[in-house]
Amino acid sequence: MTSTETTLSSPAEPPQGPAAVADRRRWFALAIVMTAAFMDLVDVTIVNIAIPSIKRDEGASFSQIQWITAGYALAFAAGLITGGRLGDIHGRKRLFLVGIGGFTIASALCGFAANPEMLVASRILQGGMAALMVPQVLSIVHATFPAHERGKVFGLFGAIVGLGAVSGPLLGALLTEWNLFGLEWRPIFLINLPVGIAALILGRRFISESKAPKALKLDLVGVALVTLGLLMLLYPLTRGRELGWPLWGYVSMGGAFLVFAALVAYERRKATRDGSPLVELSLFKVKSFAAGIAVQTVFGVGLGIFFLVWTLYMQVGLGWSPLRAGLTGVPFSIAVSAAAGMSVQLLVPRFGRKVLQAGALIMAAGVLLYIWESERYGLSIASWQMALPLVVMGAGMGFIVAPLTDAVLSEVPREHSGSASGLINTVQQMGNALGLGLVSVVFFGEIGDRLTPAQVGPAFVNGFQHALGWVVAVMVAIFLLMFALPKRPAQHVEGAEDTAVGEQESANPAAGAPVSGSEPALMG
Repeated sequence: MTSTETTLSSPAEPPQGPAAVADRRRWFALAIVMTAAFMDLVDVTIVNIAIPSIKRDEGASFSQIQWITAGYALAFAAGLITGGRLGDIHGRKRLFLVGIGGFTIASALCGFAANPEMLVASRILQGGMAALMVPQVLSIVHATFPAHERGKVFGLFGAIVGLGAVSGPLLGALLTEWNLFGLEWRPIFLINLPVGIAALILGRRFISESKAPKALKLDLVGVALVTLGLLMLLYPLTRGRELGWPLWGYVSMGGAFLVFAALVAYERRKATRDGSPLVELSLFKVKSFAAGIAVQTVFGVGLGIFFLVWTLYMQVGLGWSPLRAGLTGVPFSIAVSAAAGMSVQLLVPRFGRKVLQAGALIMAAGVLLYIWESERYGLSIASWQMALPLVVMGAGMGFIVAPLTDAVLSEVPREHSGSASGLINTVQQMGNALGLGLVSVVFFGEIGDRLTPAQVGPAFVNGFQHALGWVVAVMVAIFLLMFALPKRPAQHVEGAEDTAVGEQESANPAAGAPVSGSEPALMG
């Protein structure tokens, strides 16, 4: 047993000398990758709150508005598995820096977009760069921190999610209202530039390189099949209403499932032949991972529907300003942040799966309350009247979002952490894109195409209530799917298998020196 392993087996003794420095650098690196995750979260919520302003100022159609959000989600979903695997192969630090650098450049292109078409294209590029950056965040966390610390780290991650949800709408509303330098909505993207540059500089200093312990190769055929299948499914769903639901759209969506079947067959052969598949099918033998993936997908559908429809309801249907809409969402965001931290730290260790299931039912109850208030008060509804249903919904979401991530990754082998985190994000974004595509059916399909000014408000209120009915159905489905999750969170045992993995990583010159025994080295 090495000296670092001896230190690990005696956690009561604080690390000394170089080990203490490495431990501090580990937390600095965590702050950097969390900042990148925060930037991605804020970017999504900022765009949501500014969508009506973009529509008005740029003359964008409802279809283009959908693509500003769905295009990002499509590129994100299509590239996440590849991004996770590339991090395993070429190094997580390298891919993280490439991703955050590209995300910053794409943000600049979004900010200076000359027309809606350029904005859509820039958002697709931004989603592709996020697909390189985001998987490294979870894989770094999973590979760096031992099991007894991960609950704390994922609780922090949940709080960051909540903080991003709080600050995004407010920041987007303020930047849109202020119209800085006459740039209208453009600063919502340009604000990413200083944050991205700072994260790029600090990431180069504090994050050391790490790779998977086994030499892997990029599965280009797998990449092509994943991308083709997602595009065949999501493109016609997103554009179907605009094009009148043509026959080729149904053929394409049906064909997507054949492509996914071909992907599974190919990946099974690939794993047997050289051990370097893009999708690690063995992960689905882990019950907690397979069940969590299903929950993440359905949850993403619900969120994709709710957030876009909610924004349009407040700003177009009720005629509220971006600032008022942003402030209205603050109770929701605070509730998400508080409940996320509480669920991981206090509730899940005691009550296990019941906390996540309670979250689904609480969120469904909040949505039903929102529908009732919207119907009762109509166009005269006030922000304070929305506070109660939003707090209930936020609490329910917080009970799900943070512990679910830990539950999905808890039993995943470290050497596949990049692939697993890429899959987690992929299915959530795929669900999100599906939800955004369904907005054409559950919302725009209800309000009609040609409305007089007097008809806009009532039509949007009715469409909002109809869409929220779908969100309730999604929450009920999530509650039922969660019965397949473990009753209690899995407890890792830091044993010989993990130590062997750690020794393999420390033997890899690209991985740097080990921080603490069995944990793969990412920091200095």
